[in-house]
Amino acid sequence: MVTNKKQTLLDKLGTIVGEKSKIGKLISGYRKLEEANYISSHFSAYLTPVVATSEALKNNVFAIRHEVYCEELGFEPIKENRLEFDEFDSFSLHCLIQHHKSKHFAGTVRMVRPTEANEQLPIEKYCLKSITRKDLDPRRFERKDICEISRLAVPKEFRRRVMDKFAGAGVAVINEHTYSEKEVRCFPFIAVGLYLAAAALAIEKDIKHAYVMMEPRLARSMKFIGIKFEQIGPVVDYHGKRAPYYINKALLQKSLRPGFAKMLNDILDSIGAQRF
Repeated sequence: MVTNKKQTLLDKLGTIVGEKSKIGKLISGYRKLEEANYISSHFSAYLTPVVATSEALKNNVFAIRHEVYCEELGFEPIKENRLEFDEFDSFSLHCLIQHHKSKHFAGTVRMVRPTEANEQLPIEKYCLKSITRKDLDPRRFERKDICEISRLAVPKEFRRRVMDKFAGAGVAVINEHTYSEKEVRCFPFIAVGLYLAAAALAIEKDIKHAYVMMEPRLARSMKFIGIKFEQIGPVVDYHGKRAPYYINKALLQKSLRPGFAKMLNDILDSIGAQRF
């Protein structure tokens, strides 16, 4: 009740001062933070991480990736078997996010983890020249201490949070009879859950240095909830405009907002209980 009254007062004040004013922007930012804290505390009620240890689970990973990277984005050619995989998957760990009630998989991410001298990270093979922070060049570290987060993919079914019952099913709008409003509010945070799942994998395996190629706008979005990736080179053209980023356990835990720190701990507990 108190929260509802507080929100109502904020809404009224935001209307009075205008959303584009400094106070309006502060109110808008506060609303987003309140929403983020709510979602992070409820995430595990509807969604759970699943480490892909079996061939069947890995095929679910590769099928989601084919849908997103081959069929939608055209980054890779269409495969006859509708499974997208590459040379790095043989030394990677894969994680899925599963929706409790429907058992559908809401997304996937992989952690490329080289252990042999001849095994490279994707960023080393394709974008090494983009790294200008030579002190964080992955070649400076032992293979067992580095990883790369990549191939994050979320199916259409879980990418829209539209609740309009009149919208057509053909445009992949969430069906309100399949997913509750509370569940749908969690869906925009699936990508966050996937990054935190990758972080949990790295923590479980005691990996010290993590790399990722991502769009700067995604890095800014992650910064809002406290995942502060460190940019270690300029933007380059690699499947769109992307830049190399770095993060480690200390950087993650230093800035992660309390609600999402709880979310990470829940994911760590869940992943830690799985054998992989």
